[in-house]
Amino acid sequence: MDLSDEIRISAPRDVVYQALNNPEILQECIPGCEELTQNAPDELAAKVVLKIGPVKAKFAGEVTLDTSNAPDGFSLSGEGKGGAAGFAKGGADVTLTEDGEETVLSYTAKVDVGGKIAQLGSRLISGTAKKLSGKFFTRFGEIVSEQSAS
Repeated sequence: MDLSDEIRISAPRDVVYQALNNPEILQECIPGCEELTQNAPDELAAKVVLKIGPVKAKFAGEVTLDTSNAPDGFSLSGEGKGGAAGFAKGGADVTLTEDGEETVLSYTAKVDVGGKIAQLGSRLISGTAKKLSGKFFTRFGEIVSEQSAS
């Protein structure tokens, strides 16, 4: 499944980039995130509880960042395992473009799921993934805009 969107954040690009690399901010923005730990400058470990249709699962996973294009953007890839519920793996490319005093954050992501979750049907999974990514980026935009304003 492929996802893409863009949001406008009322903060300079460098502020947005730093926030995207701050585990405390990310944990607050990720729906269902119970724990987010930075194991290395380019590696994060997460524990997230998600409900997709009738299936509720606790995922443990790792995310690797490629910051070679910083601060214009970066790429990430990761995999999460949810026990009997299945797994999710994928990656995303994020681009940050300055527009005056604001930053336009664009992303494209590819996600694959397997196990019990995959049996729920692509429409439900796709709708849930869009809803979760929307919640993440809306909250992220709010936090970064608030911090930039103060």
